[in-house]
Amino acid sequence: MAKQINPKTKLLHVVLGFLCLFLTHSAFAQDSDTNVSLTDSIGIEAPTNVKNPKKAIYLSLMFPGAGQVYNEKVWKLPLLYSGVSTAIYFLNFNNRRYQEFIAALEIVREGTEANPFPNLNEDGIIRNVNYWRRNRDAMYMVFGAIYALGAVDAFVDAHLSGFDVSDDLSFKIKPSMEPLLANNNAVGLSFIIKF
Repeated sequence: MAKQINPKTKLLHVVLGFLCLFLTHSAFAQDSDTNVSLTDSIGIEAPTNVKNPKKAIYLSLMFPGAGQVYNEKVWKLPLLYSGVSTAIYFLNFNNRRYQEFIAALEIVREGTEANPFPNLNEDGIIRNVNYWRRNRDAMYMVFGAIYALGAVDAFVDAHLSGFDVSDDLSFKIKPSMEPLLANNNAVGLSFIIKF
């Protein structure tokens, strides 16, 4: 009989896999110092509370929700933790059912005890073993997706922290005249958006 892998070990492998995936040296982030120096050189006032995307994703990968706290978006924590705890609950539930049917399959194959599921024969128990194993493995993927989504959210939120969302947004419509070929001009309207 094949050796069974502990679900906690499998979860650890999934988390470590995601850490290796996202903790590469070539993260798609720029240092906030680079952004400040570029904006200063062209005469634009730099935003004061710019977050570092690398730091946000590293924090979020080390501990789920730490990136959101770093980005000062604490209201996202209940959403993230409810998703993670729901995934863990269903992972545990599916694993318990899987273990019950594995034990029942061993009992039926040995034939020393009564079948714990008298309305199922060996084929029915095997189908249940496969069903609960698939569900459990799917929940590993759901957990990994929620974990990764929290890290991506922290990364994107840190990138957008320097985005100007001031009240100085305006929209104007003005007549315009654009040169075309030779001495011809096109008359029309220009839509000017200031942000």
